[in-house]
Amino acid sequence: MSRRPPEPVQVIKQRRDATLEALVSGIPYLRHLGIRFDRRGDELTATLPYDDKLIGNPMLPALHGGATAAFLETTATIALAWSRLWDEIESGRVDPAALDPKDMPRMPKTIDITVDYLRSGLPRDAYARARIARSGRRYATVGVEAWQDNHDRPYAQALVHFIMPRPRDDG
Repeated sequence: MSRRPPEPVQVIKQRRDATLEALVSGIPYLRHLGIRFDRRGDELTATLPYDDKLIGNPMLPALHGGATAAFLETTATIALAWSRLWDEIESGRVDPAALDPKDMPRMPKTIDITVDYLRSGLPRDAYARARIARSGRRYATVGVEAWQDNHDRPYAQALVHFIMPRPRDDG
């Protein structure tokens, strides 16, 4: 019995990057806000590039709370969907060349989100990472932290609860 030779690292990296791009491109609001994702292995870091349209209080100036909440929620959503795709990406069952956003797995639906605004978001780029606390067949809990210049000084954090989608073949 012979084993299949391992795939070259570049092939695996390209498959990961193409799958992430297909996942992100399926959410138009991410493009509107300009949110990007940087991948290092299975860890994702979201970036919200500064734009004047994100300012809520021009007197301070400070990032709008709604933009911050949307940034945190979408970071949690993508991180959760990414973690559920990871095994398929690694096994090669996902073919990014054939992926269309409408063929991607269904996205988890937010049940609720609690945002803690720890300090004003300054008029500069923001970054966020999600940590999945629980991910089951029906329910998931994800914590997200956003920072700007110093990862140890977050300006906002959130706890997001999701209902997990049923597989497409369940109806």
